[in-house]
Amino acid sequence: MTVLPSVELTVYAYDCDAFGHLNHATALALLERARWDSLARGPGSDLFHRNGVMPVVRKANVEYRAAVFPGDVLRVELTVPDRGTTSWTVRHVVTRASDSVPVFEADVVLVCVDRTGRPTPLPDELTALLGPRTSGAHATRRVTVEGGSAELTVDVRGDGLPVLFVHGFPFDRTMWRHQVAALTRYRRIAPDLCGVGDSRGAGDEYSMGRYADDLAALLDSLDVRRAVICGLSMGGYIAFELVRRHPERVRALMLCDTRASPDADGARRRRDELAALAGREGPGAVGEQLIPNLLGAATRAERPEILEQCLAMSRRYSVPGMAGALRAMRDRPDSTPDLPKIGVPTLVMVGAEDPTSPPAVMEAMAKAIPRARYVVIPGAGHVSPLEQPLASSRTMADFLDGLPPA
Repeated sequence: MTVLPSVELTVYAYDCDAFGHLNHATALALLERARWDSLARGPGSDLFHRNGVMPVVRKANVEYRAAVFPGDVLRVELTVPDRGTTSWTVRHVVTRASDSVPVFEADVVLVCVDRTGRPTPLPDELTALLGPRTSGAHATRRVTVEGGSAELTVDVRGDGLPVLFVHGFPFDRTMWRHQVAALTRYRRIAPDLCGVGDSRGAGDEYSMGRYADDLAALLDSLDVRRAVICGLSMGGYIAFELVRRHPERVRALMLCDTRASPDADGARRRRDELAALAGREGPGAVGEQLIPNLLGAATRAERPEILEQCLAMSRRYSVPGMAGALRAMRDRPDSTPDLPKIGVPTLVMVGAEDPTSPPAVMEAMAKAIPRARYVVIPGAGHVSPLEQPLASSRTMADFLDGLPPA
């Protein structure tokens, strides 16, 4: 439990009636004053403004214990008993400063929202103030896929239309944390692929087909018949494979920073070189070579923490998982002939500064898919959902909200 700076407030005539009764709205207003005053004593009352977010009250439980009168000074003790990805609870214990008589207690659940009013992950500066996320705020499961040769770790959040997030290379499921937090009207499913992060490997059997079959088995284990498939980069290659091998499981597609064409000869040789590097020096060495060149210029210059987060993801690969992913990408089929056959709603989203799947390539792919929606995310490179999370999440939400009934 995190303790916030305590504050003292003076009760004015308009805060209560002549009998010392606080109505609910007035009590909540007093508590809001307390929270802002407490914030001013810590990192500053402009903390939310400078991070481009705002707190909104989702729920409040108030228990009244004693009367207050104009002129009373109230001492408010604030603690944070619970913190999630986008929300947190503040417990207020209010006493009269003159005699320490308890006046009321309240638990208030607040949600962090962006400028459009959509929930968004707490900024790092706020999480540093509120303390670590409490257990139970995030549902993580381990699922053994059919055949028992791989065990996938998956984050599952919420209810509604299922959205399966398939990470790219060399990343893991945490690259989707902003979208998992923001798309609250949907059931968000974000696994680590086999051999990645917290998932157990698949021996030597790595291919786009194997990844797709694992994800179909994962959906079975979660009792999901159809899902929106959202894939970035290698995740897009896997999404194409799901369309080919398991078309009945695909409700819609969100293709991010990916391409339909296979590797050219030079790219295939580079995959082999990187696989050998992973074997000699470990997965982190591959990430150090690849990732700085994948991010947009603005990200590299202004948000160095994104680079470190991506490098950390690459270090969470096993050596077989990284080498297997590289060889699976090397040998992936050409999905270009399949584009005109895609019969589900499709969003094609690309970072304006993506060097490996540039906008021109993505736009051509979108034009080949019937009625696909094409969106460019400014200020992002190859990892647009992580580099520009607000714009990416808003684009995805608009697409999902516009899907026709199943």
